[in-house]
Amino acid sequence: MLICLHRRIEQEGHHQCTLDLRPLCPLTPKPGEIPTTEFQLEKGHSTMKLLIGILFCTLIMGVTGDSWYSFFKEAVQGASDLWRAYWDMRNANVQNSGRYFRARGNYEAAQRGPGGVWAAKIISNVGEYLQGFLYQIYLGDSYGLEDQVSNRRAEEWGRSGQDPDHFRPAGLPKKY
Repeated sequence: MLICLHRRIEQEGHHQCTLDLRPLCPLTPKPGEIPTTEFQLEKGHSTMKLLIGILFCTLIMGVTGDSWYSFFKEAVQGASDLWRAYWDMRNANVQNSGRYFRARGNYEAAQRGPGGVWAAKIISNVGEYLQGFLYQIYLGDSYGLEDQVSNRRAEEWGRSGQDPDHFRPAGLPKKY
């Protein structure tokens, strides 16, 4: 919209402005097109800008009164907690232990603080979408709704600070 206003002012001859706003935003009209207030995003930029915008908004909403440094530190530590829980699940190789490790990873991340909770939510949601996508691509089948709901419940259980042992399966070694 700024580019449109800038160009309209120049075309009407009211003001000769030397400021070029095109590098700030990919909202440029096509050659020969009359500038209007509605431009479309150029291809390739719209998806990236959307993802960056969503990430930025979740960061802003996730940071409350704490400093940015502590928030990011907690987020990195929370992500490492989720990673450690994932590797423990792989090493344990016990059937039906996934919900326990999801709850445990989210619990440990949430204990870090708001940054850990934020990281746990983002990583859990991305993991769920990625898992559903891979099931669709490789198996031609959708990831079961019952499994999604059960996994989400285990993750929320852990993030809320409740004991992840609620989901502990029989036969899981004590070291986990």
